[in-house]
Amino acid sequence: MDSATSFASDIAFTDTVKALQARKGSRRGFARMEQDGSWETTITPDLAAFIAAQTSVFLGTANAEGQPYIQHRGGPPGFLRVVDERTIAFVDYAGNRQYVTSGNLLDNPKAYLFLIDYAHRRRIKIWGTAKVVEGDAALIGDLMPEDYKARPEQVVLFTVSAWDANCPQHIPQRFEAADVTAALAERDRRIAELEIEISQLKILVQGMQHS
Repeated sequence: MDSATSFASDIAFTDTVKALQARKGSRRGFARMEQDGSWETTITPDLAAFIAAQTSVFLGTANAEGQPYIQHRGGPPGFLRVVDERTIAFVDYAGNRQYVTSGNLLDNPKAYLFLIDYAHRRRIKIWGTAKVVEGDAALIGDLMPEDYKARPEQVVLFTVSAWDANCPQHIPQRFEAADVTAALAERDRRIAELEIEISQLKILVQGMQHS
């Protein structure tokens, strides 16, 4: 965070944004939030657990002219790794070879991570800076998910400046296919158990009727 910044949330709440909040009636509430501690600037245990569970992330960057770009990255739970209380890392797999994100970060290191958990209707916004690390086989080996079928190319290191959690309003509830499959399998197992119990009860009742 810049030394002139009074609150962590100033990374998003510029003077123009604050003026707009004041005009639309929300500035007082956000001012109270700032006085009460503003946004977090380090990765808390709760955030670390949330990050470790994710299978998807959106990385926002902008080029030297300010043109924004959003790239999706995914992988098995744990592909997004917390290195320390300020650093998040992940392996960047070989893809379409456009290198828009990599080029943007060379010109402008400011970056943004957006994480959303549809099942629990929770989203996390993380502001910071990022850089691409090429040619570090040891780092790639440490971060690469085990047995994941992708070709690693480089690593993205993201340094956290501030983060905030949004309310669940308007987030549609969706579930991972693996979770749905597991839930259906458990349902089918329970149905099979109940069918056996019903069959046993029928035999018991029939036996009582003929006794």
